[in-house]
Amino acid sequence: MTEIIFRTGEATVLAAEGQATDAMPEIVIGSVKGPVGHAFAGMLGQTVGHTRMFVVRDLNQMVRPATMMTTKATIHTGEYVELLGGVVQAATGDAILDSVIEGVIPKDIVDDICMIVTIWLDPRCAEDENLDKADLYRTNYEATKLAISRAMKGEPTIDQLIANRKSVKHYALEDVIDY
Repeated sequence: MTEIIFRTGEATVLAAEGQATDAMPEIVIGSVKGPVGHAFAGMLGQTVGHTRMFVVRDLNQMVRPATMMTTKATIHTGEYVELLGGVVQAATGDAILDSVIEGVIPKDIVDDICMIVTIWLDPRCAEDENLDKADLYRTNYEATKLAISRAMKGEPTIDQLIANRKSVKHYALEDVIDY
């Protein structure tokens, strides 16, 4: 297999009705010897408000390939940290391991590559007394698997992007720009 230097992927999986559990991971995958490996090593310190942690499935169960996760939103509460390091981390770890089991990430290269995952965890989740943790797990698991698959396949391709240029519209611009 050709060495993986730098691949990217992202995905969005929407929450169940009434939940703020949308998941939107962004992933970079690459060789531990290349730019992704260097960035990974550089993330071993902490930044105020943006916790960085190895992805583990549970205590003493760090995933392979080694993966560092961090947040896109600033962390303000212990409840947020608990959801991030609990449900979201478990979903992310399970998605990574299942991607190896299913052959999306070849098993024979897991020690030669690493990943960085930026996680969207809506701050409202930490304040929601009726938070559906199963939905939070579902959205993060599905989105992480999809982002990994897209990274490994190089999707969307430039040809796909060109082909759907006029048919796909960014939701934030629907009422602003006439496509």
